[in-house]
Amino acid sequence: MLEKIDHIGIAVRNLDEALKFYGVMGAGADHFEEVPTQKVRVAFINVGGVNIELLEPTSEESPIAKYLEKKGEGIHHIAYRVPCVKTALDKLRSEGIKLIDEEPKPGAHGMQIAFVHPKSVNGVLTELSQEGAH
Repeated sequence: MLEKIDHIGIAVRNLDEALKFYGVMGAGADHFEEVPTQKVRVAFINVGGVNIELLEPTSEESPIAKYLEKKGEGIHHIAYRVPCVKTALDKLRSEGIKLIDEEPKPGAHGMQIAFVHPKSVNGVLTELSQEGAH
């Protein structure tokens, strides 16, 4: 079911500051977007076919703002591309895997996404992503 690593999400306090490293290393952001459902502004940097997603909160109510307050900047999640998020959630649920999201929701790049609880994935917050809505 897992097709590839779609992206690695990194929580940052300031998107512009975080982008400096990537710019110096010759890997500029190729996509910027605000994701209202997650209350974040994101920048995507493609590195060898895998996206790095920098996430800056746009509200103190953002899950990223809460993460930054608790843990500081750093890797927030790993996202895996799947053919169908709903099918993946149904399968995980049937196997007793703890989910954060019971249903897919809109994410950046027009993707459908859902998060799996880190307690079920060796302490790693895991996102499932699917291109478009199916």
